[in-house]
Amino acid sequence: MGKAGRRKGDACACGSGRNRAVCCGPYLDGAAAAPTAEALMRSRYAAFAEGREDYLLATWAAATRPESLMLEPDQRWLGLAIRATGAGGPEDQEGWVEFVARSRVRGQGVRLHERSRFHREDGRWVYVDGEFPGA
Repeated sequence: MGKAGRRKGDACACGSGRNRAVCCGPYLDGAAAAPTAEALMRSRYAAFAEGREDYLLATWAAATRPESLMLEPDQRWLGLAIRATGAGGPEDQEGWVEFVARSRVRGQGVRLHERSRFHREDGRWVYVDGEFPGA
């Protein structure tokens, strides 16, 4: 759902159970920077759910960032489960988040299990890359 489809009081797409305005919204809207690697991971999931290519690219490490993304317009994001985290706190410089994200594309279920790496660039958390456990 894009910006126009959101209503005040909507739950955040990241699955935290909190309102978007006090969860990932400030990061997605540029009012604040994610304080932890997990917060950035959650906001990036919300960005996928909202089709926010701009945010995804802006929060991607310069060394590994693609020039553009081709988000699947028919992809409907269904849920995010954080499996584990390592470092990535407010005082850390690096961290990782293991998660499972579920979606549906043209009626087909998709499950993404990734262990994402994050580090700080210019004081802000960015996504570096990921590996796929069990792949």
